[in-house]
Amino acid sequence: MNLYYLTAAAAGTEAPVNEFGFMKAMEEGGPVAWSILAVMIIMSVGSFYILFTKYFEQAKVMRQYKNVQTAFWRTASLKEGATKLEKNSAWRQLADDAVTAQDHHGKMEGAGNEIHFVEEELAHSQNTINQSLSGGLSFLASVGATAPFIGLLGTVIGIYRALINIGIEGSASIDKVAGPVGEALIMTAIGLLVAVPAVLAFNWLQSRNRRIDALMTDFSNNIVAYIGSNGTIKPAVSAAAPAKKPAATPAAAPAKK
Repeated sequence: MNLYYLTAAAAGTEAPVNEFGFMKAMEEGGPVAWSILAVMIIMSVGSFYILFTKYFEQAKVMRQYKNVQTAFWRTASLKEGATKLEKNSAWRQLADDAVTAQDHHGKMEGAGNEIHFVEEELAHSQNTINQSLSGGLSFLASVGATAPFIGLLGTVIGIYRALINIGIEGSASIDKVAGPVGEALIMTAIGLLVAVPAVLAFNWLQSRNRRIDALMTDFSNNIVAYIGSNGTIKPAVSAAAPAKKPAATPAAAPAKK
């Protein structure tokens, strides 16, 4: 317990009021400080919401890729393989677009090389998926870039109020400037606390998106090679894990005569 409170209690006097707490500093800033704090809270909540939603979305895409490595390439055709993939997944979209491109090319006259046509369709499909995965990351980048400056705005206002108090009182005593300066420092700290997690989340999610994009590029290239070779070239698929044999039951002991 604070020494001031113990001394006041022993003397039977009222404990001193804390004039330098967070709430007091925010009251010194007035509506501007509370508005800046509200903006910071919205930015922080939005950043963590995007972080978790995008993480789960990316994890789902990476988990679905395991099905591509096993079930998809075991089938006899792309159309059959597409049915083995999860609906509304990135990999199902690529496979379906490849099958659709094949069908459309066969119905078009003078459409050029089939492989080139399929490659263009797959590239367009991959770009669409990448845009979906990148949705919301621009918000993280904006928060990381602007949050420190928004906090700095609160800092500037706090210092300005401190200078006004000095001018009015004619002295720079600590009791006149502690409130505004404390509010200024708090705004700076809040701006950094909001910006740093947003920047870290943006870089981490971007690296995971690049990993997914590399996997999709590899999958698209394998599809193109499969189509160009009429199904003779496709990735090697590891053998399925053998089913576990039931444990052998112990032989019954021979009956005694």
